[in-house]
Amino acid sequence: MKKYVLDLTVSAVEHINDKYVLLKLTHNEPLPQMLPGQFVEVRVDGSSTTFLRRPISINFVDYQANELWLLVAAIGDGTRALARLKAGDTLNCMLPLGNSFTIPENKNAKVLLVGGGVGVAPLLNFGKVLNDNGIRPIFLLGARSAKDLLLIDEFKKYGEVCVTTEDGTEGEKGFVTNHSVLQRIRFDQISTCGPKPMMVAVARYAHSEGIFCEASLENKMACGVGACLCCVEGTKKGNLCVCKEGPVFNVNDLSWQI
Repeated sequence: MKKYVLDLTVSAVEHINDKYVLLKLTHNEPLPQMLPGQFVEVRVDGSSTTFLRRPISINFVDYQANELWLLVAAIGDGTRALARLKAGDTLNCMLPLGNSFTIPENKNAKVLLVGGGVGVAPLLNFGKVLNDNGIRPIFLLGARSAKDLLLIDEFKKYGEVCVTTEDGTEGEKGFVTNHSVLQRIRFDQISTCGPKPMMVAVARYAHSEGIFCEASLENKMACGVGACLCCVEGTKKGNLCVCKEGPVFNVNDLSWQI
């Protein structure tokens, strides 16, 4: 796919809680096509300690409104600078980068999208695209506590939402792999993004059940185009750059112990 470097305008900044910020961006020309699971590399201005672009998952694309959503976890100098943006500011983005999630050909396929933390971000856009293709997924979203759950009302627009929290303040208590939906429904495909231990547990479950499963990896990145090699992941096909060959991988191709 063709890549672009665009100066996007911040149309809205929504502070979800003290850690997460939703940036809504627009452009004076139609946004290019972006596939579910792809990401952008954002140039961070106004941070004296941030020299490299920051990789941010594409959270949602509203082509009618010509708007791109980025869900940002403000956990470092660079992302905290992004969280300070205001409507009308300019954000330079290189996009779209990476590969995408798999859209089943079978319209009757039962698809489970499993996310945790900021890893829920790419699953919203994937859910929307699945809906557009006649497939209504089930979202299984995990968090430490109810206050850490993100964009639940948005997810409900595109499928059934199941929730787990470690402290039991929302949904079922425990981890995503403990949720009763896994006993209630036999899934044909599972796509996951989030903390690596969670994704490995999901991959292990899928492997044991013979379910096709793919994971969107969140390795640290710099260049975004496979040149610097800092995001390399060991796979059964050798060491691959997550930014270029991924971020989405079939879990059976990874060197995870599942």
